[in-house]
Amino acid sequence: MIKPSIDVLVSKVDSKYSLVVAAAKRARSIVEGAPVLAETDSTKPVTRALFEIAAGKITYERTKTGIK
Repeated sequence: MIKPSIDVLVSKVDSKYSLVVAAAKRARSIVEGAPVLAETDSTKPVTRALFEIAAGKITYERTKTGIK
């Protein structure tokens, strides 16, 4: 089973597209050395980013040019 659940993740954002963009941006910042905000056993940056989104630690702002 995939953790965190896609149902939990989609409830934190307005669309699956926003989820993918937010997770990718956060994973890049983790790779660049940003501190991890949510506890997980995984060492993969995308999985860590998804756990942070599920925990409500990551928010995003929709603008006309994209997500910040």
